[in-house]
Amino acid sequence: MNILIISSTFPYPPTRGGTQVRTFNLLKYLAKNHSITLVTQQESGVTEAEINGLRNFVDNLVLFNRPAKISTTGGILKKIQRFNQFLLTGTPPSVLNRYSMEMQNWIDNFVQGGKCDVITCEHSVNEIYIKPHFQKQVKTLVNVHSSVYGTCRNQLKTGISENPLRDKINLPLLRRYEHSYCSKFSQIVVTTEEDKIQLQTLNPNSKITVIPNGVDLLAFPDRTSDPGGYRLIFIGAMDNLANIDAVCFFANQVLPKIQKLYPDTTFDVVGSNPVSSILELKKIWGINITGRVPSMVEYLHQATICVVPMRTGFGIKNKTLEAMAAGVPVVGSDRGLEGLSVDDAGVPPRALRANTPEEYVKAISQLFDHPQLRNELSTNARQMVKTEFTWEQAGKLYEQVCFSQ
Repeated sequence: MNILIISSTFPYPPTRGGTQVRTFNLLKYLAKNHSITLVTQQESGVTEAEINGLRNFVDNLVLFNRPAKISTTGGILKKIQRFNQFLLTGTPPSVLNRYSMEMQNWIDNFVQGGKCDVITCEHSVNEIYIKPHFQKQVKTLVNVHSSVYGTCRNQLKTGISENPLRDKINLPLLRRYEHSYCSKFSQIVVTTEEDKIQLQTLNPNSKITVIPNGVDLLAFPDRTSDPGGYRLIFIGAMDNLANIDAVCFFANQVLPKIQKLYPDTTFDVVGSNPVSSILELKKIWGINITGRVPSMVEYLHQATICVVPMRTGFGIKNKTLEAMAAGVPVVGSDRGLEGLSVDDAGVPPRALRANTPEEYVKAISQLFDHPQLRNELSTNARQMVKTEFTWEQAGKLYEQVCFSQ
């Protein structure tokens, strides 16, 4: 079968962020049995070596330049213009930011020429390239990753919105937008039951399938020993709003309380593109901001505990699964552990849950003081990942959805 994959995010190497990881690994699985044409955009920082590396996984790589970014700054007049555009077109500025007319024309011609059997949009931001009439010619699938309406609503609820007034105004428009774009697709894929319920409410007649994220167990092998000590770690792209909020919350509200009890505690923030608010945290004793690193798993193996203090952001977190696969005990929030059965009745404990600073202090103290508990969580979580959350399993499900009736 011929599959056209649309991803305005360049998905290689699969270490740049959660979107890239999911897109690349599903693409890699589909390429085993099908002819893959990937149409994507070259972002700043993407090298020729990375482009050539990606070519090894697809039959046809079609590359476009990233469009000039629409400015989100400016006076009240500019803001009114952007809002009016959203109101009239029904498409948020974040989606229009990635829209390339040149790429659209190429996709239109490819579909019109009957060159594919299935089109997948990797992340909902790519829905803009799908015309409603495509459904009559090919199967169209959107791999949502996370609900934009649900995310905005959650950010307002938790108080971490960058611009609450704007988001309150935009919220009903995002609801309308999500309902509208979903109707263009034969099939919708999400990562958790929570996202399925969210989208099913807006689109009762849509076919929605849950396919969780996975881990490459070869890239994230189990560590050979527990290093002990008092070393905490967070992993993730550090230009992502949800990650920025999580790290700032933990560094300012949790870490000082931990360091009062365990003065040698350090906190490694490992991930690409740290923004200024994250770089500022280097002034706090014990915090190490690494930026992008060659091997995430090396840092994980050296850590005592991985913390996932997310307060927003929907879907199963790759960072959580990767830490579990690497054998690192996890302390995470409800958002950080979303979609994972870690402390349910009838299952062995696989992580400790915390949402308030006090709960983090209690959970982390337990793990610092009890090596046996660290080992128990590590063993149980690694086993869960091996049996339920590999990219091989996710890929099989994705292939079935692509070709189901």
